[in-house]
Amino acid sequence: MNAALAAAAASLLDTRFRLHGRDPQTGLDCVGLVAAALTRCGQAVEVPRGYTMRSADVQSLLHFAAANGLREVAGDGDVILAAVHSLQPHLLIRVPAGFIHAHAGIGRVTLMPDPLPWPIARQWQLVQTED
Repeated sequence: MNAALAAAAASLLDTRFRLHGRDPQTGLDCVGLVAAALTRCGQAVEVPRGYTMRSADVQSLLHFAAANGLREVAGDGDVILAAVHSLQPHLLIRVPAGFIHAHAGIGRVTLMPDPLPWPIARQWQLVQTED
């Protein structure tokens, strides 16, 4: 688990949910949460555009991960792509107490204790770059 990414995600707890939200001041969705946490870790972030909340297509999320210093791993990823429903992929960040994610239903970024109630489709670790 990447401690810096987990701490960055924890600093975003209780941020308002907003579909396509990219700014913690105005709200974040699950992509915005991961982008904001990566930014707080010093990453330059490229975010996908034009996705919908309900879609079976995860290509924009796969590109998002690859473009932002995330390397796919078989287990214990820092960033999780869960299959909430066949038409609802969802990104979460692993932290010591479980997972932090942008929850549309309760309208904010929140902590979900382990274990996840959804199948994990993909997971990535943040690749540390040397300066």
